[in-house]
Amino acid sequence: METVRVNLGERSYDIVIDSGVLSNIGERLKGFDFSKVVVISNPTVFNLYGDVVINSLKNAGFEPLHVIIPDGEEYKNYNQTYQILTELLKNKLDRKSCLIALGGGVIGDITGFVASIYMRGIHFVQAPTTLLSQVDSSVGGKTGVNHELGKNMIGTFYQPRLVWIDIDTLKTLPKRQILCGIAEIIKYGVIWDEELFNFMENRRDEILNLNMDAFKFIIKCSCEIKAEVVSRDERESGLRAILNYGHTIGHAIETETGYSRFLHGEAIAIGMNLEAWLSEIMGFLNKKDALKIKAVIDSYGLPSELPADLNADKLISHMKLDKKVEAGEMKFILPEKIGKVKIQKGIDIEVIRKALS
Repeated sequence: METVRVNLGERSYDIVIDSGVLSNIGERLKGFDFSKVVVISNPTVFNLYGDVVINSLKNAGFEPLHVIIPDGEEYKNYNQTYQILTELLKNKLDRKSCLIALGGGVIGDITGFVASIYMRGIHFVQAPTTLLSQVDSSVGGKTGVNHELGKNMIGTFYQPRLVWIDIDTLKTLPKRQILCGIAEIIKYGVIWDEELFNFMENRRDEILNLNMDAFKFIIKCSCEIKAEVVSRDERESGLRAILNYGHTIGHAIETETGYSRFLHGEAIAIGMNLEAWLSEIMGFLNKKDALKIKAVIDSYGLPSELPADLNADKLISHMKLDKKVEAGEMKFILPEKIGKVKIQKGIDIEVIRKALS
């Protein structure tokens, strides 16, 4: 069992990573003083793992409830938030209650958001079941829901009490979902850790063949990087912004396509490649490294180019509405070399348009 600590004073918590640990979640939660426990999930995940988690909680002495919401990014919205809140009120949850987010990033984000606003804040635990959520969204306390005008525009910073990662859930994950998580791991290599990037480049076959030792390593590395960044800058006043590499363009692609054409990791993969080329155009990144980033993205079968039918001006309009905009200026995370990035504002629109072309 691997444990990574997120150091945030009294709000610190552990990220636990191992095989087969969903069946032990109830025993771990006995150490917390929770009055009621509610599992939030979607039909796909709950059909796979709901019984394991519910039985584990019952064996630990809890009387767990569950709330199921539809599966998909398009359901990460205020309407579903309201439905979950209604169920919590009907079941008389109090301030010592705990929500368990059993699922991917959509479930984790909306569960954390509900936990942060119900009775002005109750406990929640992340039990991420997708690679993307295991290495990214379950860690760091960003919660939220989407609006038709922008992704994650409504949300809070609210830390979980625990992140409980069972890597065996990857065995039931569609390949497309695995690749979405791989995109975020490549991101960590570009922004922070050249050795991790090289591992992703050189151990591609093992990773694509679901070698669990390789996955345990890359998940732990990713969580360590995110824990370090979040511990230094919880609310994204500076350093934490580097985690948004690929996301300025990626979020615009998701918004323009209604969150339905691309999965999150696919949009971020395109964003990473285009933001690397933006950096090369501006003279921050050498062409060799820009090509290397694209080559690794392509080697996993992830998209790297902007589809011809997506209009650059529309994407730029979405970027101007992004929550990362400061004083009207778009903010980009641009690689300077593999393992190091810079935060750049005030880029000329024509330069951005060139990178998108």
